[in-house]
Amino acid sequence: MNTIIHATRPADLLGIVPALAGFTPRRSLVLLPFRDTRADGAMRVDLPDPDIDPDEFADAAVHALLQVSGIDAAAIVVYTDEPAQPVPDGLLLPHLVLVEALADVAADAGLRLVDALCVTPQGWADYREDEPTVQSLDGIPHLPDIPGVGDLSGDQRTGAQLPPSDLVEREQVGRALAELDDVLERHREGRAAVGASENPLALATAEVLLDGLPSFVEGMLDDPSDIGPYSCAALLWCLERPVLRDAILVQWATDLSFGHRALEAQLEFSHQHTEVPPAIGEVFLGRGAQPDPDRLGCALEVVRLAASRAPRRAKPAALTAAAWLAWALGRSSHAGCYVDEALELDPQHSMASLISTMLSAALLPEWVLRRR
Repeated sequence: MNTIIHATRPADLLGIVPALAGFTPRRSLVLLPFRDTRADGAMRVDLPDPDIDPDEFADAAVHALLQVSGIDAAAIVVYTDEPAQPVPDGLLLPHLVLVEALADVAADAGLRLVDALCVTPQGWADYREDEPTVQSLDGIPHLPDIPGVGDLSGDQRTGAQLPPSDLVEREQVGRALAELDDVLERHREGRAAVGASENPLALATAEVLLDGLPSFVEGMLDDPSDIGPYSCAALLWCLERPVLRDAILVQWATDLSFGHRALEAQLEFSHQHTEVPPAIGEVFLGRGAQPDPDRLGCALEVVRLAASRAPRRAKPAALTAAAWLAWALGRSSHAGCYVDEALELDPQHSMASLISTMLSAALLPEWVLRRR
């Protein structure tokens, strides 16, 4: 069932932004795409640094908004901690130059401007007023409870924190990863796979990875919260290897059958430098049929759990995988949290750098932008 909320005043529009975004934005630019008089979701990006050219930023932001099919109008809402500044002829709203650049680019693109609003801790104001006044935040109506919509009081970073893990869990996963690494390295070199004191669990896990990786990662979606140390270590081992990581992410975005194809293509590319089939690359770029969001959500929880228990050297790869899954779900803010942490641990991580660039350019998967 669709819930229709009517917004006839600017304050009403501000009241529905959290429901459209899924959270209450902070230090953000929010663009609302409209089809006729109906808002169809919200696109949030961080407010640009002062040294960023506002015209270039506006071009990129509106270009991203135009990927939403069928829109003919837009609303601009700035959420900032900066107060309005008194000037001789009234008030100067923060980020006015940016908003003017966005309005100009939107007009050039043929978009009607529905509203341009500013929300500060002191109140809200309308950029389009000749003499703007700050209105009380109490005048923004609170939405009634909407079926299927949870707590909206948190900001864009709420929920991105990794699940808690204790020292025992981290030590168990670290030890399992070291044992698994040793077994698989001996296999790669053609040496005996079994040592005198080899842990049978490490041997069994290595055999599963070598003989049935797609089935192994598919099974992890059954209960994301129930992952033992060796299964967690096996996933971390795979995510550190781009050939396996990409196949796993593509499988989680599609299905088991496609996962077998993706793994085979990735291995052939690695060993024989053959071309990866375009259909596989398209999924990785966010194109094609829309994935099952519940399936992606389960995969994200699996990877988040693995990242929380990972030793330091394996954590960037897991965080980067979490960033891609969050991006694939349309949660760019969460993706940014994961990729920032990954780059803090490993500034040279190539995929983390790529995702960071995509997020900076406000690129979203086509399946997120496509109207359902």
